[in-house]
Amino acid sequence: PRPSPFFSPKSFVQMSNCIFCKIIQGIIPSCKIYEDEHVFSFMDINPLSEGHVLIIPKTHFETLDQMPGDLAASCMRIAPKIASAVLKSTGATAFNILQNNGKLAHQAVGHVHFHIIPKFENGDGLGIVWKANSLDTATKERLLPQIQQQLANM
Repeated sequence: PRPSPFFSPKSFVQMSNCIFCKIIQGIIPSCKIYEDEHVFSFMDINPLSEGHVLIIPKTHFETLDQMPGDLAASCMRIAPKIASAVLKSTGATAFNILQNNGKLAHQAVGHVHFHIIPKFENGDGLGIVWKANSLDTATKERLLPQIQQQLANM
């Protein structure tokens, strides 16, 4: 494979101890299901359900907010095809796409990755306890203009 145009010396330093970077380089074996110039996808070795796969960028970024938008788009561009192939192969009719950022958010490997996790009638797959709150007026009035301004400055 050709080197990614998103490669930087910083990412090379981080890559040296990253398990996903070692998988991309072929140092650690994987059950590869897809590869292109920017993206690598393989079966999760600790699946939540049958057919659980990962999609990762070939360039090392720890969290999604550090990635260039084009590279994130490359990862998600192939997601529908991979999800469809997983559903047809497993017989699942539903799935979750999960992407965690930071240890506090349960990111186990410090390399951006997207999980495609089939969900089955027997409960196999991702289990979620969603503790939803109401968006109060004070929070909305404080955060909305701050987030909009941050986006405008990017």
